[in-house]
Amino acid sequence: MSTAVRFLIPLLTAVLFLGGCEKTEPVYNSRFLAFGTLTDISIVGVTREQAETAVETLEEDFAIMHKAWHAWAPGPLTRTNNLLAEGVRFAVPPSVLTLMRISKRLSHQSEHLFNPAVGKLVELWGFQSDSLEDHRPPDAEAIARLVEANPNMDDIEIDGIHAQCSNPAVKLDFGAIGKGYGIDLAIEHLREMGINNAIVNSGGDLRAIGSRGGHPWRIAIRSPSGSGTLGFLYVSGDESVFTSGNYERNYLWKGKLYHHIIDPRSGYPAQGTRSVTVIHDNATVADAAATALFVAGPKDWRRIARQMGIKYVLLIDTDNVVHMNPAMQKRVQLMNKEQPVKISEPLGDQATAKTP
Repeated sequence: MSTAVRFLIPLLTAVLFLGGCEKTEPVYNSRFLAFGTLTDISIVGVTREQAETAVETLEEDFAIMHKAWHAWAPGPLTRTNNLLAEGVRFAVPPSVLTLMRISKRLSHQSEHLFNPAVGKLVELWGFQSDSLEDHRPPDAEAIARLVEANPNMDDIEIDGIHAQCSNPAVKLDFGAIGKGYGIDLAIEHLREMGINNAIVNSGGDLRAIGSRGGHPWRIAIRSPSGSGTLGFLYVSGDESVFTSGNYERNYLWKGKLYHHIIDPRSGYPAQGTRSVTVIHDNATVADAAATALFVAGPKDWRRIARQMGIKYVLLIDTDNVVHMNPAMQKRVQLMNKEQPVKISEPLGDQATAKTP
């Protein structure tokens, strides 16, 4: 029997809310642990038995993906990293190869601000660990050595199913893309099972398909403090909403906060941003873009968003100013009417912008 917590209720829970009058249609909700966070599945329009079967399948899928892409536990990714460090040519496990290919493309589009090759920097800062207690910033010289080595996805040559790395400083960490790719696979699996109205929400990052009784899903945007709600937006059809924030994994040292989103250019946690929320039809792209735009910061997020094909962005800087492009402004309802907001120039074709 699956360990997922399952219950049937007429309304969505916690992060997902519905507005307005709508026809009665049961929503099946389930929750289980995946990728180190709680994952919520909401399914509409099928029988309880169909929903339970689907959730059990997804739970098994996520468990396999978590083991395959875990950055420091034994598994396919750790074996891949060992062989990359040796500089030998080897056959890449299929579970890693696909993410490796996608990461190379998205890394280029982001000017390497999304850079899964900096796993050694992430490890040096102590974020490849199950516990963040008693951590302190690493030695500045150790950081400088890794930055000078400049590990990036271009150091990995892929030839069919084989790969070889020319830079021993490369260590892959799929923490900024694995969850998104996993959610995309989960949605694909749900559709194969005949489910067309659902949300897969992993720790607040989600992809929604279809609707709830013909009404769009209402999604809460987390406050940059990590608790509370900044505002809401609506999604329908097929869209992903991903957020990167400095509240997700961090520790304090001598009164200063150090978070897990490392700027590959400096080797230090990215500065100037508290959180970034993006909308895209692909969860994998949204996941990577949220990290890249966080690193790009208030000055450069628009350029990187255009290069990555992102049309909806909300960035909160360290002065608590909300930066949005016009299309995102049409989608978001902020809770605080006094919230400082800066609207940028359009990112691209605004004809696709959706309003509630």
